[in-house]
Amino acid sequence: MTDIIDPVPDPDPGSVPDPGSGIGSDSVAGPSGSGTKDDGGVKTGGVLFAMCLALVLVTASMSSLYLALPDLAVDLGASTASLTWIVDGYVLALAGLVLPFGALGDRLGRRAVLLAGAVVLGAAALAASEASGTTALIAWRAVMGLGAAMIMPGTLSTITAVLPDAQRQKGIAVWSACAAVGVILGMLATGVLLHWFNWRSIFVSGAVAALGVALAAVFLAPETKGGERHRFDVAGALCTALAPAGLVYALIEGNDAGWGRPTVLAALAVTVVVGIAYVVLGLRTEHPLLDPRLFRNRGFRAGAVTIAVQFMAVFGFFFVGLQYLQLVLGYSPLKSALALVPVAVVVAVVSEVTPRLTMRLGMRTVMMGGLLLLGTGLFTLSLIDVDSGYPPFLGSLVLAGLGIGLTGVVGTSAITGSLPREQQGVASAMNDVTREAGAAIGIALMGSLFGSHYRSSLPDLSGLPEPAAEVVRHSAVGGLEVADRLGPQGVVLATDVKEALVTGMSVALGSIAAITAVAACLLVRTPQQPASPE
Repeated sequence: MTDIIDPVPDPDPGSVPDPGSGIGSDSVAGPSGSGTKDDGGVKTGGVLFAMCLALVLVTASMSSLYLALPDLAVDLGASTASLTWIVDGYVLALAGLVLPFGALGDRLGRRAVLLAGAVVLGAAALAASEASGTTALIAWRAVMGLGAAMIMPGTLSTITAVLPDAQRQKGIAVWSACAAVGVILGMLATGVLLHWFNWRSIFVSGAVAALGVALAAVFLAPETKGGERHRFDVAGALCTALAPAGLVYALIEGNDAGWGRPTVLAALAVTVVVGIAYVVLGLRTEHPLLDPRLFRNRGFRAGAVTIAVQFMAVFGFFFVGLQYLQLVLGYSPLKSALALVPVAVVVAVVSEVTPRLTMRLGMRTVMMGGLLLLGTGLFTLSLIDVDSGYPPFLGSLVLAGLGIGLTGVVGTSAITGSLPREQQGVASAMNDVTREAGAAIGIALMGSLFGSHYRSSLPDLSGLPEPAAEVVRHSAVGGLEVADRLGPQGVVLATDVKEALVTGMSVALGSIAAITAVAACLLVRTPQQPASPE
């Protein structure tokens, strides 16, 4: 199958070669460590399996705690802001470090960095299973994110470096599907574990899975490296790590402690200054970690926007939507995970047919259509109420799933197709950083909107003792706990808490749906770039 994205002429400002133009620049060694590429000695099916298994570990670790949030709120006394940090600590570390580790993998060997990441993630997961408070858990989740940042860029870059041209787009489609399906698998595993054990078992199973990933990489994947060696861009690495960190901190703490707080204002200032520094320094550096000029390429820019907005919407939804299933509909963690399985099926099927749709309809049409479907699904989801039940919830998610399947594949192909083969580590990391930065910002943004509108929608709580009222304001889980302890008098409070939860969810989902629609409109000038027929 030919590439989805046609090669862009090099002489144009901001344009870069197609991956195929760099053939032979990567060095590929088989599992035994031979130093040259030997297509006959590398089983591409095994490589694809090992890399997708590693990817599933990373994405499942991102989603595994969503179903455990009510348990964490009760067991650790976590507030909505603390729960946001527990989830976002992992994602933020992954987003900030995945780009430099992608470049490091190009230099030292992608499999070697991936293996080191599996060790870090597994060890941190074991430590997190013993955490006794929210601060320790947030810290260990961040270390897990560090390990994930070492793992993730090597997955896609190894696939694009090893698979022959005819199989590369198929490999990207499978990789994209696994990225989405891994999220659901993480939730399913969590649901099963919470049915029999407590939330600590999630981290123990994560450590075991990390060991399996390391073994698969050792025995099935070759070592690959980028062809060129340049001075490492330390300033670029710092900028790409600090910018999303500052924004996420401001979103979470601004909602929780107030937007006029000096630390929040300082975080916003850091985000702006670092963003400007990234552009200025990147334009002056001979070999920047991520060249700002790449964003002049409309295909590259469109792919980055599409992936970032997709993950912003998806992971922001998980943070608030799963609370609807568990706290309003009363689903168990396992039932909540099973309720999302139909969406995973839709995403997997659509991901498989997206390359053919892109060749027929063009990149711009598929990108815009996918974002509009995703936004429409989230908007209809924002209209449900306490009594809507599961069918409208599922219908909206299936609609959004169609958009996820379309945007994931074509957005990834747009990014990887904009860089030569010897830079596929950075291309993969750029694809990853847009995903994780989008996810981190989505979780922070929707968690903040959800929390503030939940609190503002609560009725007058002056009839409750102040400690109990503070627990209700703290989180919806705490509110329902207080209502249960009040006996028959708590029925009205439980209803009020659920309605406040749905109000917060509706505002959060409606806001992200609007952002998705705006992003689709911004792609209107993206070239169609239809692929040539096979």
